Amino acid sequence: MLTVGSRKAGYMATFFAGALMLGACGSEEPGSTEEEMAAARENVDAMSKEHADDSTVPSPGVEIEPSRAVVSENMPYAEIGDELAYGYFVAPEDMFEPLPAVIMIHEWWGLNDNIRAMADRLAAEGYIVLAVDLYGGKSAETPKEARDLMLSVVENPKAANDNIRSAYEFVSEKAGAPKVASVGWCFGGGWSLNTAQLFPDDLDASVIYYGQVTDDLDKLGPIKSPILGLFAAEDTGIKLSSVEAFSDALKRLQKEHEIHIYRGVGHAFANPSGNNYNEEAADDAWNRTVDFLARHLAVDES
Repeated sequence: MLTVGSRKAGYMATFFAGALMLGACGSEEPGSTEEEMAAARENVDAMSKEHADDSTVPSPGVEIEPSRAVVSENMPYAEIGDELAYGYFVAPEDMFEPLPAVIMIHEWWGLNDNIRAMADRLAAEGYIVLAVDLYGGKSAETPKEARDLMLSVVENPKAANDNIRSAYEFVSEKAGAPKVASVGWCFGGGWSLNTAQLFPDDLDASVIYYGQVTDDLDKLGPIKSPILGLFAAEDTGIKLSSVEAFSDALKRLQKEHEIHIYRGVGHAFANPSGNNYNEEAADDAWNRTVDFLARHLAVDES
């Protein structure tokens, strides 16, 4: 539980109480067409190959402490079917007023300690962060478990879309965030782009770490949020050709975007528990993420 001053504790308690009143709304579902689902299933197979020998245990020496103190709580933010979805909510300890928010979406392993650590680190930059759970309270310890969990979302994208909608409602309405961004890795990178599709007029920024992307102009056309894409040239799951097609489509549509391709590294280069972790690329990608969010989530207080 939180150990903060009464004003801060009361502020966080308001979020907790408000989360119980959230519901989900329906609209057009990204990922629900047969073509999209087929592509998503192929992505599951590709991720299974990429992560075949990985584990969820962080490599020694790569955990970075938050730059300032944060407070956190596991909170219900959505009701999916008859079940409450709990996410990891974290904010700077010295927060007194609503801050810009980031919806953080886990990689294929699920909402585990690695993602919570990233949420702590990002919150320390001056944001409220809600790390969502698209796996219904489960997380994987083995690649097979991760594959099964990822496939369960692919087979039922509506539940995941409703989950994201509730997360957006939570941070924007209950937490009072003046601006909202999404960020995700791998599986979550694709869902960060989906979040931009779900909120084409309202999301303020979207960060995609080596996630599944599209060059479909009809799907990308409505998106107004700036996009930061961070990809690996040696990624055999998210192929360089698909990233280049995505970038070309954004250029044709004149969308505000930044695409960075890291040479000589593979998929999940920013994941400290994976075999492809590359400290130099991970640090550079993180710095780009922090700078991108600072520019697009800045609030005019004049």
